[in-house]
Amino acid sequence: MKTRVISGLCMVPLLAFVYLGGYWLTGMCILIALMGVKELFQGFEAMDIKPSLAVAYGSTFVLYLINGFFPQQHEFILAWLAASIMASSIYIFKINERKVEDAMATMLGIIYVVFFSYHVTMVDQTEEYAKLVWLVLLSAFATDIFAYFSGYLFGRHGRHKLCPNLSPKKTWEGAIGGTLGSIICCGLFGYLVLPRIWVHCLIIGCIGAILSQCGDLTASAYKRKMGIKDYGTLIPGHGGIMDRFDSVLFTAPVVYYYIVLVLQ
Repeated sequence: MKTRVISGLCMVPLLAFVYLGGYWLTGMCILIALMGVKELFQGFEAMDIKPSLAVAYGSTFVLYLINGFFPQQHEFILAWLAASIMASSIYIFKINERKVEDAMATMLGIIYVVFFSYHVTMVDQTEEYAKLVWLVLLSAFATDIFAYFSGYLFGRHGRHKLCPNLSPKKTWEGAIGGTLGSIICCGLFGYLVLPRIWVHCLIIGCIGAILSQCGDLTASAYKRKMGIKDYGTLIPGHGGIMDRFDSVLFTAPVVYYYIVLVLQ
């Protein structure tokens, strides 16, 4: 636990990039996408699946170039998505060297890591609601922290396992505590920073908490199939970028589409 706390504190400076927003936050998102997709692909390689890191990296840079030249023009994003799937499919034209799984894993990495994390940048560019980018992190990390401690206090006997096949230590007590923690933290943020929509912040906190835990369990499911414990060793006590930001990959789309479909 001491290692986890120290590692968590080491990540605090990253909050400066969220505060600064704009190019700083976009740069952080690019870095997380590149490092995260590399870790995911290394996990696939443990299964003798060889996705194309070159295609994924190229797709990442094209996505952010589109964002730089054509912000908020989503037809270009649809074109990018189609082109990325095509490039992933073309990758297996060397039929004697590559498998269908190689193409599918490449597509997954681009959509799951690169595209999902890109939603952080899109939230930051919603102008009036740009401050809600903090809810992406709050709903993810507050859920994780409150789930850890509520699970330790109330579910340590392990009587109510959440998903024993994926994460044996997670309990329903922890899941409920994490959800309540996210609602409280997001609600306080809304009350203090955006009082006009604080009720919406509560709702985002609830939905974000549920999807945050789904994101965590999704990453665990992949790791189980890959036969690895962690995606990397970059962050002591946490693993790699994917181990730390797996829940953010699910909360970022939640916040963005809530803004677009409900608030705007």
